[in-house]
Amino acid sequence: MNISGSSFWLLAVVAIPVFGSFLIPLAGLAARKTDKHLALLLGAFTFFAASMVLLSVARGEAVSWHLSLPLAFDLQLDADYLSAFMGVVSSSISAIIIYYSQGYITAQRGHTEYYSIVTLFLGAMMGLVYSMNLIWMFVFWEITAICSWRLVGYYRGEKELQKANKTFLVTVFGALCLLLGIISIYAANGTVDLRHLKGETIPDFAVLMLLLGIFSKSATLPFSTWLPDAGVAPSPVTALLHAAVLVKIGVYAFARIFCATVQLDPVWSTFVLFIAGMSALVSGGAALIETDIKRIIAYSTISQIGFIFLGLAAMNRIGVAGALLYILMHGVAKAGLFLCAGIIEHKAHTKDITKMGGLFTAMPVTAVSFGLCAFSVMGIPPFGGFFSKFMVFRGAASFGHPGIVVLFLIGAVLTLVYLLRVFYAVFLGPQRPLAVTAGARAHEAPVQMVASVALLGTLSLLLGIFVYYPSHYLEVLCSQIGIILP
Repeated sequence: MNISGSSFWLLAVVAIPVFGSFLIPLAGLAARKTDKHLALLLGAFTFFAASMVLLSVARGEAVSWHLSLPLAFDLQLDADYLSAFMGVVSSSISAIIIYYSQGYITAQRGHTEYYSIVTLFLGAMMGLVYSMNLIWMFVFWEITAICSWRLVGYYRGEKELQKANKTFLVTVFGALCLLLGIISIYAANGTVDLRHLKGETIPDFAVLMLLLGIFSKSATLPFSTWLPDAGVAPSPVTALLHAAVLVKIGVYAFARIFCATVQLDPVWSTFVLFIAGMSALVSGGAALIETDIKRIIAYSTISQIGFIFLGLAAMNRIGVAGALLYILMHGVAKAGLFLCAGIIEHKAHTKDITKMGGLFTAMPVTAVSFGLCAFSVMGIPPFGGFFSKFMVFRGAASFGHPGIVVLFLIGAVLTLVYLLRVFYAVFLGPQRPLAVTAGARAHEAPVQMVASVALLGTLSLLLGIFVYYPSHYLEVLCSQIGIILP
């Protein structure tokens, strides 16, 4: 076990939030509101440590930490361009969500458990991102499943518990498939160390099992129904699940295993493209007819995850770089949309867009922030989402299969339509008779909530204006992990 230099930050980015989450209940007992301050401190530190790791990687330093354990259970943490990028994206958005929670959750019952679970969730994500051992990836994968189960059922009502159990069962089924795939890899290749699997071929059964696990966690067809149902959770939780952590685990695992490590047969790439295309199209259609604002945004998440798979499965440099850029742009913008939805629900006391209208005057900062984030998700230039979507489509066009690309083009049009529908119905349209009372009570939320959505909306625009910097980093990333432009 070695701890020196940048390896300290690599160990800290995982260990501090994991072990710190167990201190939060003690802090909550010691003094009122201490739990939320400690959670924010841990979230901010995790982002800082992840940034230090990324800077070390960008300087060309070898950043790793190893703990020898019996059998094949060695804990190997490595930071490369891919893991460092994902660590910074996830930790930054999570820290903003924790700050937003200061105005949303703190006054509610069970807030200490909330902050503890969210922090553990963040630590598990960091562990998964930097793990080079498939067994430890699976362990951290399952910790996130347990955390999401508790968070989705936060309000502990019968409906919330049913949806939480559904979320848990679907994702755990996928995790069992993932475990079967890992066992199959070990049986065929004699290792679960990703460093030793570089360039190797794994059995088709293992590929299928890994894909089933990835699809379940990323809410891709046929495992997509749990994600809209998770909207019964508090809005910071849905933002965390949809934007920063949970569904991004699946696409990260695909990038780590099939883009950066093992060789994937083009037949499997075509299979992934077809499933992702259908998922994007079906969920986009569902968002078009839904009236619950959080379910609309959830269906949008399922659709946009399909676009990320489109770029990754193209298996060329422009497509993979676009998909990874999509993770960043979608994470920022979708977190903003969910947090704005939380403000709307919090103040208008409804999630039904048919009972809203004319809220722009009552909450202008929220309205503008929602619009900025929506423009990015729609792919309107010069917002960040435009560039990631353009790169993904360009990579997919190079891969071939124009029919699948057409599916995604239709999905992109649907994204434009249903998000404009939501914005008009909530902020611009005339107030419905049933919404007059709620609209009269609506006003801007506490400063923590408004500042968070304003920051995310601003970032959605700035990331597009200064897109050169993340896109250049991702081009280097693709070169580092061996993606070869056809």
